[in-house]
Amino acid sequence: MRIAVLSDIHSNIVALDAVLASAGSVDAVWHLGDVVGYGPEPDAVVGRLRELGAIGVRGNHDAAAAGGDEINYFNTDARAAMEWTRKHISSTTLAWLDTLPKTRTEDSFTLVHGSPRDPIWEYITSMPVARANLATIDTPYGLHGHTHIPICWRSDDGRVEAVSPGDGSRLDLDERRVLLNPGSVGQPRDGNPLASYMVIDTDAQTCTWSRVTYDIAAVQEAMAKQRLPDRLVARLAYGI
Repeated sequence: MRIAVLSDIHSNIVALDAVLASAGSVDAVWHLGDVVGYGPEPDAVVGRLRELGAIGVRGNHDAAAAGGDEINYFNTDARAAMEWTRKHISSTTLAWLDTLPKTRTEDSFTLVHGSPRDPIWEYITSMPVARANLATIDTPYGLHGHTHIPICWRSDDGRVEAVSPGDGSRLDLDERRVLLNPGSVGQPRDGNPLASYMVIDTDAQTCTWSRVTYDIAAVQEAMAKQRLPDRLVARLAYGI
């Protein structure tokens, strides 16, 4: 079974479609939250995921779009984009976002947006935080997003190591417990503007990260047309 794992799409339909084309034939699509926010096409992104029968979890931007008080913790640009999102999403999109769970378990995988112990907000960016979260999952493997940076945190004989994957990097899923972050589809922040995603092959017991080019200028133009914050428009070109 081949599963495309996507996170932090952030209303970027152009990047999402490029990723789906790159992934090719898959048996399932899993998303790790922040489907909306920042970008100009929330309805189109949710519509595409619904067409595919994608399953996943709620991110802080999804919760805010559905009316949650998460918006009160956003910075100025994120809040402005979220206020725009709230005004423009359809009732169908809103209902879909509102049904997303904070945590989901699929076979050997625990799906969250932030972290297993704090699914909405916690960023896994250090070994102590990764170690604490590896200890909380009941499955061998955890999937998370939120940081917009592809990475693997792996427990090995009492130690935790960080593996930073590049385009085409493959990791064997063995007896070692891991937390896997596919990076961001719609707004990468690792200094690489290419859309990032991951494919899990449950038969081969592997996961593979990939990076994909997309028409960044077209997305920037659409954002500018909607008068979304200039900083959010500019950062797409730099992956920061």
